[in-house]
Amino acid sequence: MDIKAIGMGVAFAAMWSSAFTSAKIAVQYAPPFAILGVRFAISGLLAVGIARALGQSARLTRSQWQAVIGFGLLQNVIYLGGNFWAAQFIEASLAVIIASLLPLLVAAANAVRGERLGRVATLGLIAGLAGVLLIMGSRLGGGADPVGVAIVVLGVLALTAATLLVRGASGGDNVIMVVGLQMLVGSAALLPLSLVIEDWVIDWDWRLVAAFTYTTLVPGLLATVTWFTLVRRIGATRAATFHFLNPFLGVAIASLLLGEALGWRDMAGVAVIMGGILAVQLAKRR
Repeated sequence: MDIKAIGMGVAFAAMWSSAFTSAKIAVQYAPPFAILGVRFAISGLLAVGIARALGQSARLTRSQWQAVIGFGLLQNVIYLGGNFWAAQFIEASLAVIIASLLPLLVAAANAVRGERLGRVATLGLIAGLAGVLLIMGSRLGGGADPVGVAIVVLGVLALTAATLLVRGASGGDNVIMVVGLQMLVGSAALLPLSLVIEDWVIDWDWRLVAAFTYTTLVPGLLATVTWFTLVRRIGATRAATFHFLNPFLGVAIASLLLGEALGWRDMAGVAVIMGGILAVQLAKRR
């Protein structure tokens, strides 16, 4: 793995991890589904425009359309919509820790479907789950909102299903177009939902503008493009190794920008989760 690929992987992990903190800030000033629906509309239109400028076509195969719709609903509506809603009630550091279960849940689901896990991967899977349970037990005992936690858990399960659903449905030469279209699917579902159940009372504080602009352009668009570029450069398995940084980076960013307190159980759990994810990914690589 070359230096440029390492830099891209670390940058992706930092951008992805920071999204939980920017979401936590934004929902203090505006309804969560409204924020996310508008964000997807802007990011999706930007991506489609960039794709068209690069000569990419919206003519997709049936499997690609299934991926666009399925991923758009599972990731953008259930996973991210649930995380934005839960950000009103739980800390960003807890949300990012639960979300870091993704590579472990995907590995577990593949094992259920018949993929053979080696000893190292199995131990890593058990360790990662134990780390999350350690942190969740500590936070729930400290008063974390159980409904918010449950919604975030449901969200990461939906993202796991989305990851399995779209396997093999690559965008090919239309990657940016596919990314833009799945964002527009999310917007088309979230905005009507917001109009029905939310009051559009918005406090145009500068922190809302900054958080919204950041989450739209950086985690929403730049991180996605960086991820696809990284996968093309070094492959999906190697690229997925960088997910092991998400628990540490997400907790560190939330602590730095939001002042969220961290206990020894949090730090121990994060270390165990990172080790578990790394063990699973390195075992896959071998």
